[in-house]
Amino acid sequence: MRELTYVARRAVEWRESPDPRLKSDAEAIVAPVAATSCDVDSAILAGHGFIDPPFALGHECVARVTEVGDAVTTVAPGDLVVVPWSINCGTCDHCRAGLTAHCSTVPHMAMYGAPIGGSWGGLFSDLVRVPYADAMLVPLPAGLDPVAMASASDNWSLSWRLVAPHLEARPGARVLVVARGSIGLYVCDIARALGASDVLYVDPDPEHRHLAESYGARTAEAIEPVRHGFDIAVEATGRVDQLTLAVNSLAPEGICESAGNHFRPGELPLLDMYLTGVTLRIARDNVRHHLPDALDLAASGKVAPERVVSHVLGWEQLPEALSERHLKPVFVRDLPEPRAGR
Repeated sequence: MRELTYVARRAVEWRESPDPRLKSDAEAIVAPVAATSCDVDSAILAGHGFIDPPFALGHECVARVTEVGDAVTTVAPGDLVVVPWSINCGTCDHCRAGLTAHCSTVPHMAMYGAPIGGSWGGLFSDLVRVPYADAMLVPLPAGLDPVAMASASDNWSLSWRLVAPHLEARPGARVLVVARGSIGLYVCDIARALGASDVLYVDPDPEHRHLAESYGARTAEAIEPVRHGFDIAVEATGRVDQLTLAVNSLAPEGICESAGNHFRPGELPLLDMYLTGVTLRIARDNVRHHLPDALDLAASGKVAPERVVSHVLGWEQLPEALSERHLKPVFVRDLPEPRAGR
């Protein structure tokens, strides 16, 4: 089979690798049918990552199950499934507590798309081994488009977690989104759908702002801090100055979620944060834990994640097109006919 391999800045290529095989009766083999790049993939391709190439890339996809072990009960060959980005067993203490990105059965940070915590391959591959099929794989609900939900492995479900629990606790909250890529746009969609009273989206890209406006958000190319202006802030830029802007715009006891990959160091206004009473979370996401809730919202008809998909391209275009600057390209192959309810 082939794995799409990151080899240098703005350069990827197909490399041959042995077909994956089941190593236990709890595993599955899947074939990605709709895969997309995460915002962090864009940073890696731009040369801002912290891992030297080469390595197999990709950690967001909807896949078709091709083979399962005898002990697998939740999926069967032919099923369409979301493949979470992190490797997790589902039974250790961390997994049972919902901390699926910190599974203690596998090496720390085990994941698809980067050789961290072992080498698990990438989801831009012809075939992928899933070591804990029942724990990891989530069937795609009938009626959901695999192309629209290609990002459910990470960015879509992460975006749900960035705002949905906070809006449940704070109905009608004001939301600030400081972003550069797909995460911020998904957040705008979800926040409005779940009752935010105000959403301000800040991004220098005019096309991104136009899309955010279609979700009902106010937009700005840039802003100064808005003192006590927002109850919830989401930063998804990877820039410390923009994270500072977000926390400096919070109301007392406000919450800031940082989804940016901060490869560069910087300083935060810790005294101001202390005086305001800011809660700041900077973290990888435990996607598998809340993936069902995120998919339920996607199936509700209240949101439109398909608008964030900027291009739908063929699987064979991956080596040429992935390194181009697209918001959210989805690469497809062997997609099934639309299912009932779509």
